[in-house]
Amino acid sequence: MVEIQSLVDFFQNHGYLAVFSVLLACGFGVPIPEDISLVSGGIIAGLGYADPFMMVMISMAGVLIGDAVIFMIGRKFGERFFEKHRLAGKKFSHNRIIGIQEWFARYGKWVIFAARFMPGFRAPIFATAGITRFVSFWTFFAIDFLAALISVPAWVYLGYYGATQREWLLKWISRGQKGALTLAAIVAVLVLFSIIFKKKVSKNLNGHS
Repeated sequence: MVEIQSLVDFFQNHGYLAVFSVLLACGFGVPIPEDISLVSGGIIAGLGYADPFMMVMISMAGVLIGDAVIFMIGRKFGERFFEKHRLAGKKFSHNRIIGIQEWFARYGKWVIFAARFMPGFRAPIFATAGITRFVSFWTFFAIDFLAALISVPAWVYLGYYGATQREWLLKWISRGQKGALTLAAIVAVLVLFSIIFKKKVSKNLNGHS
């Protein structure tokens, strides 16, 4: 609760620029919870200090620009940049990057979509997508945009409607965090089944040819 209140106070005193800046920092891997930041932006809108629609737009901009920058840093400077600067401790370790590459090989582009719902993994996954040139910038941006269209308004409006009901809000934040991880798991399972199904179809077609 203290964490939310401190962000609410900061956003209330400094407005949209503060929300944008914090979300931009989240995209770079700074250990500030993105979901809590979005909810806090929604709270100040719910208290009448900001417009909820504008808050969603500002939040989308901060999230997407931060993600795009981390992707482009990976694409331009490669893994050595993260090893040298150690932006977030072990988040960008060589072993983690190798592990994410294996996810790409197994699940494809769905990993990028699911990353938006995986706190702690967003920045490493987006950076690795850039480092490995797994997708083009515009493909990455399109996938991230579609995922953000779900997550950003959901968190902002949760804060907006729960601004004056903090106990209710904390309960739904917890549910939302668990739900986001569940959604990511469901996506992974669906992709895995899709891959298995395609392999079976391909094997049957080859067997009949």
